[in-house]
Amino acid sequence: MINEKLEAAFNEQINKEFYSEYLYLAMKVKFMEWNLKGFVNWFNVQVQEEHAHGMGMFDYLDERGGNIKLEAIAKPEFKGTTPLEIFEEVLAHEQFVTSSINHVADVAEEVKDRAALHLLDWYIKEQVEEESNVGGMLATLKLIGDDKKALLMLDKDLMARTFVQPVIG
Repeated sequence: MINEKLEAAFNEQINKEFYSEYLYLAMKVKFMEWNLKGFVNWFNVQVQEEHAHGMGMFDYLDERGGNIKLEAIAKPEFKGTTPLEIFEEVLAHEQFVTSSINHVADVAEEVKDRAALHLLDWYIKEQVEEESNVGGMLATLKLIGDDKKALLMLDKDLMARTFVQPVIG
C-alpha cells in the first residue's frame, strides 16, 4: 500500500499531466488557425506524450493499491500570439512540471518509498529531455525571427516528428 501523503502527491501530478495534455491541445488549435501543419504535428505528439505520462502515474498508483482521485482539469490558458511567444510559454510550463515532479520525488524520499523513486527517476530524466527539446525550438524560433520562409521550412521539418509510446519506469 502506498503512503497517503505520496498518494495525494501522485494524484495532484496526474491532474497536472492531464492539464498539460489539455494545454497543448489548446495551443495546437492556434497553429491550426495559422495553417502550420508541422507545428500542429509537434503538438499532436506532445498531447500524446502528456497523456502517456499521466496514464503512467495513473497505472502506477493503481498497481500500488492507491486511491485514484480525478479532479477537474483547469481551462488551459496561454497568452502567446506568435510561435515564439507560445514556445516561451511551453518552456515555462515544462519547467513548472519539472518542479512539480521534483516535489513528488521529495515526498517519496521523505516517506522512504524506493519504488516510487525508481518510477519518478524516469519522469525526471524525461523532463530534462522535454526542456532541452523546447529550448532547441526556442533557439531556432529566435534565429528565424520574422523570416516567414524560414518559419515555413521549420514547419515542414516538424512534420517528421512521431509519437513513440514510452516505456515508463
